[in-house]
Amino acid sequence: MIALFGGTFDPIHLGHINMAKHCIEEFNLDTLYFMPCALPAHKAAPGISTEHRIAMLNAAIAPYPFFELDLRELNRTGPSYTLLSLQELRAEYPNKPLLFLIGMDSFNSLDKWFEWQTITTLCHIVVFQRPDLTCSASDALLAYKKSALCTDIKELTTQLGGKLYFLPGEEHAISSSDIRSAIKNNKHFNELLPHSVCQYIQSHQLYLSDE
Repeated sequence: MIALFGGTFDPIHLGHINMAKHCIEEFNLDTLYFMPCALPAHKAAPGISTEHRIAMLNAAIAPYPFFELDLRELNRTGPSYTLLSLQELRAEYPNKPLLFLIGMDSFNSLDKWFEWQTITTLCHIVVFQRPDLTCSASDALLAYKKSALCTDIKELTTQLGGKLYFLPGEEHAISSSDIRSAIKNNKHFNELLPHSVCQYIQSHQLYLSDE
């Protein structure tokens, strides 16, 4: 199976690392790819440069041999539509199941994504739930959940896509927006980030303004 974890990672934090590690362990994967987006279609554009985000991602995943980066969305012009990346990956790996890891907040808005129903046919959606978020999906998403929900990992290994799996595990209530706010307001944030990322932010004086 090929596992992908998309997002702005602005900045990457221990919650992201926790999610990715649980995904590796749950599915006994050799590799999980962090796939940073360039211009997210559903969020404000990142406030720092692409180079800074890549540098922090590289610093964060360096201790973990099973994490790698997939930079296809940063190398593409225009909005970072997940659909395009999954179509590319399906062409590259026609016979391998694809896992797309998201949080509950992303799942709750999945029906707002570009051609979301096609996305769900190209991969298995793996949802990791933060402790402060619950499923508050629309009727369309609830219908998808009812038809696609899977609790047997073997089903995900024998089908290329189309299933929905809720990933259990220890949860960290951390958000990148809270971290950016804490840095801007000179509040303590070190325990929310990998040490190498914290050092990078401090050395480059990132997130000190709204720019």
